[in-house]
Amino acid sequence: MSAPARPPRAERRELTLALLGCTLAGALSLSASGQPWADVTITRPAPLPPTETVLTGSQAAPLVSACGLLLLAAAVAVIAVRGAGRVVVGLLVAVAGGVLGWSGLRGLTGQLDLDGTDVGATVGLGGSQVTTDAVTTWPALTLVAGLLGVLAGALVVLRGRGWPGMGRRYERAGAPAAPPRAARPETAEDRHQAAWRSLDRGDDPTV
Repeated sequence: MSAPARPPRAERRELTLALLGCTLAGALSLSASGQPWADVTITRPAPLPPTETVLTGSQAAPLVSACGLLLLAAAVAVIAVRGAGRVVVGLLVAVAGGVLGWSGLRGLTGQLDLDGTDVGATVGLGGSQVTTDAVTTWPALTLVAGLLGVLAGALVVLRGRGWPGMGRRYERAGAPAAPPRAARPETAEDRHQAAWRSLDRGDDPTV
């Protein structure tokens, strides 16, 4: 015996949760990518004084902004595709969430591989002595975004095949076609108007 079908309301609720998860995860990661992830102190040769700057998430972890854009695009793709295509989208969402979580965790634990030479080149002062201190607030937000992405992707993969797609809710399955209207018999007035239309077109109605 086949398993009972889920009610349409439950399917719409699951679809809404997946869309919210993708959208929220993408928005959080894009927001975090523009915020400071590391405070940088650059010691320049004497007599120049040291200077301070920050590295944003897009500089310290470039994949964060890319995954954010992917998640926002996936929120649209989940609605647009069905069946196996939706499962593929769910896998991409889960992978993007995993990358975000990995990047956020590395930021929290100070493992972003912020090499001094590379950082100096990034801020336009290659060859200077550079020290970095990680900022944990925005990596933590990225970790939350990653968890949301993984959960949304898993929900799409496990449940997405049965969800409604774009335009399905407006379709009327099995609606009977309207019967064709019976042709009205031609009257003398109809023939008179047809003759005038023929004259307007330059045709001879007597032919």
